[in-house]
Order: sequence, then structure tokens, then C-alpha cells
Amino acid sequence: MTPPEALGTRQSAEAPIAPPAVSVCPPIADTQAEPQAVTESQPMTDANSAPKMAVMKTRPEFLRTASARRQTAPAFLLQARDRKDGDPKIQVGFTASKKTGNSVVRSRAKRRLREAARAVLLPKGQPGWDYVLVARPGATVTRLFTDLLADLETALAKVHEARK
Repeated sequence: MTPPEALGTRQSAEAPIAPPAVSVCPPIADTQAEPQAVTESQPMTDANSAPKMAVMKTRPEFLRTASARRQTAPAFLLQARDRKDGDPKIQVGFTASKKTGNSVVRSRAKRRLREAARAVLLPKGQPGWDYVLVARPGATVTRLFTDLLADLETALAKVHEARK
């Protein structure tokens, strides 16, 4: 039912329309301007030059990596192998067995390992390698994140050392 004060103005009795939110996009500058030429002092950077990180999903990928190099760390076990297939992407897998804890603890451990891998493996991992991070009961969840990152950097360096 329309309230009496809205009858004479023929406006709806709903709440007034709020103004649009402030745009976070910067205003478009002069669209007629010419694009800047790239000079030798401004090298073009290719966004695809950095290695990509993909997540392992199938059991055979995990098994192939488990049979290769291993390095223990206080909070996890790092397994690594060189695929030797010419593909520059880095593949990463995360596992946490039921020994790690209930589903909440396992998920938290995998989230922490995932974030550590993002921070360390992208800049320091070798293109064309597979890595699996295996959570350790209690340690993966309780270890300080800065120590977890340092552990991963150390384990990664040891895995890539020349074999004796």
C-alpha cells in the first residue's frame, strides 16, 4: 500500500536509490594520446618468462615424485624430481595423512604448506621440477611461519645440490 504522502507526488514509497559507489578505477586519460615507444633503456618484460606453478592432482604424479629425491625438514618432508620433459612449469603437491590430525588440522597444514610453496618455490624452484610437501604431525601446524619458510628454502637448496 502506498503511504499518503507519496500519493500526490506519484513517487514510489521504496527507499531512495543510493548513489553509486566510488570507482576504484583511475579516470581514463586522454584517449587520443599516442602510445609510448619502447626504447632500449626500457626492456620489454615478458609475463610468461617466470615459471608457472601447477598443482598435482593424480596419484601417479605423486608416486613418481615419491620415488625421487627427499629432504627432511622439522615441519615437513620435501620430495622432488626433475621431469626432464622440457615443460618449464613447476608442479607442486601437498599431502597430510590422518596421522597429522583431524580434517581441520590437515586442511590447516596444507594451507600453510601451500602458502610457503607460493612464497619460496616460485622464486627459487627449478623449472621442470615436481615437488611434494608432506605435512608432519604437530610440527607443520605449530611451527612459526618464518621458520617454515626458512626450512623450505634450506630443503630446496639441499635437494638441488649436486649429487656425490
